[in-house]
Amino acid sequence: MRQLSPGIFLSLVTIGCTTMPAGQTASDNESRNIVAAEDGRVRQGLAFAEAHCAACHNVADGQTSSNPQAPPFIAIANTRGLTDGTLTNWLSDSHNYPELMDFEIASADIDDLAAYILTLQSADYKPPIQ
Repeated sequence: MRQLSPGIFLSLVTIGCTTMPAGQTASDNESRNIVAAEDGRVRQGLAFAEAHCAACHNVADGQTSSNPQAPPFIAIANTRGLTDGTLTNWLSDSHNYPELMDFEIASADIDDLAAYILTLQSADYKPPIQ
């Protein structure tokens, strides 16, 4: 049996360790990483909403709002024309009126909160009859 030189052996081992499973591409891995990061933002956004917003807003399905004037997050999410950019801008300056809502949201929390709210968008959304 013929032996491989150490350089060729090392090259083959390195290639073997960096190749992807059959049918998987680098962009698949990048997509998974983006989704995982996005999932983290969404989880953080939900946690922030539950801790800081749920006292007034309905932040998730099945909840009721203690303040009927505070729009449910699902209604906010399904506002016509809402995008990540418009939502982030709005959240940056959304609570600068009535004393009850006079607080600032940190930019990292805004990004997470926007990521969560955008998950509530639905083509089937029908606003409640009021």
